[in-house]
Amino acid sequence: MDGFRLVKLNEVIRQVDIVITCTGNKNVVTREHLDRMKNSCIVCNMGHSNTEIDVASLRTPELTWERVRSQVDHVIWPDGKRIVLLAEGRLLNLSCSTVPTFVLSITATTQALALIELYNAPEGRYKQDVYLLPKKMDEYVASLHLPTFDAHLTELTDEQAKYLGLNKNGPFKPNYYRY
Repeated sequence: MDGFRLVKLNEVIRQVDIVITCTGNKNVVTREHLDRMKNSCIVCNMGHSNTEIDVASLRTPELTWERVRSQVDHVIWPDGKRIVLLAEGRLLNLSCSTVPTFVLSITATTQALALIELYNAPEGRYKQDVYLLPKKMDEYVASLHLPTFDAHLTELTDEQAKYLGLNKNGPFKPNYYRY
């Protein structure tokens, strides 16, 4: 920690201005912690799950939720104290990211297909190395996402495929081409 003091959350919860969870655990920040936070404390989660901050405990009749703007809420206690809760305790890096969910879907789909390929590959096909995914896989992932745009591709005719030097079913770009 390069000189930083390591303390328990309970020891500092009344003094801190920002609480960021990043453990992947459950109930790291409990209702007791939230009740003890100082006014205007910012609370958010950068961990691996949506369970690190006990947000469910804040959904009670005595607390008021005020939407400040997208992904920013004030949770207000009866005495007027408020905390600033970002992304409703969900993964901040996904919820508040400028990366569209569509891009995340493409990335996750590509990763899933690559893992399936690695799992099903015969022993010895892949060594410990970096491999480029085949164009066919990229194009397949893209085709799975086309309905999102209500997009329909025109199939190449035999003559067009021959003229371009391509298989009618792809891949449609040479290996050196990067999407």
